[in-house]
Amino acid sequence: MTVGAAPPRRAGAAVWGRQRERGSWFMLRLMTWISLRLGRPAGRLVLGLIAAYFFVFAGAARRASRRYLDRALGRPAGRRDVLRHLFTFAATIHDRVYLINDRFDLFDIRIVGEEVIADVLRRGQGAVLLGAHFGSFEALRAVGRRQPGLRVAMVMFEDNARKINAALSAINPAAQADIIPLGRFDSMLHVRDRLDAGVIVGMLGDRGLGGEDCMSVPFLGEAAPWPLGPLRMAAMLRRPVLFMCGIHLGGNRYEIRFESLADFGDAAAGERQAAVRAAIVRYTARLEALCRQHPYNWFNFFDFWHGPAASGKSVPSP
Repeated sequence: MTVGAAPPRRAGAAVWGRQRERGSWFMLRLMTWISLRLGRPAGRLVLGLIAAYFFVFAGAARRASRRYLDRALGRPAGRRDVLRHLFTFAATIHDRVYLINDRFDLFDIRIVGEEVIADVLRRGQGAVLLGAHFGSFEALRAVGRRQPGLRVAMVMFEDNARKINAALSAINPAAQADIIPLGRFDSMLHVRDRLDAGVIVGMLGDRGLGGEDCMSVPFLGEAAPWPLGPLRMAAMLRRPVLFMCGIHLGGNRYEIRFESLADFGDAAAGERQAAVRAAIVRYTARLEALCRQHPYNWFNFFDFWHGPAASGKSVPSP
């Protein structure tokens, strides 16, 4: 991949931020109700109806899905493709209820690259776990059964944190997430303290919230903006960064993957900017490959390329 030369730009108000993720929040509440009252087999029977409902009434999400699938599939996406995309999204939210309640017996979960996370835990230095709105992040809970020392804290803005913990309370009152709120003067200190305690700090690297530097990198055939904040934080704290995804393979099957993305432990201050840019390119390339291999697992239902955040200049290639 190549990246055009220009200084970093600041993202405007992101499209998905203005939408407040109404669709996913509503779907989470609906699927929680169905899952807790009907059970997983019965709940899966209505997933098709829910996907059809969103196909008919969520026009913006439907159009965004089609535009994305055109790129990921390498051909014009049809109605069946969009419905499958929405169905996969509904299925992962449905399964979230059981994963949060540690009902791993309901699933066939394969872990690839487990030695990568095990090595970080042995060193006890903490690491940044960089994911995306791809597949199921909750599938990470299954790793805790085989890695008892695994502790994860998520970094997110306070409004999202309140919603997440409200949803978790409805699903399992004992499953409150360890969340580090962004936007405070001491956010970086809290991240550092968790890392020093050997905690894995999770972030999602495919959405900016506005007012932050982004880097323009080709993704599925066209440049898209990628926030620099998560990797800059890891570089400043001189920590390793792992890529993680929980791929939904259909039915009750998931595959959790861990890969080393960057290690900023030895990077001198003058080298960190270039190291962050190189890591963004690797992250984007890995995510692009996964989107082509498992296209229905990408859950950014907004105009990823052409929203307000997509305007501006790119940074030099590493």
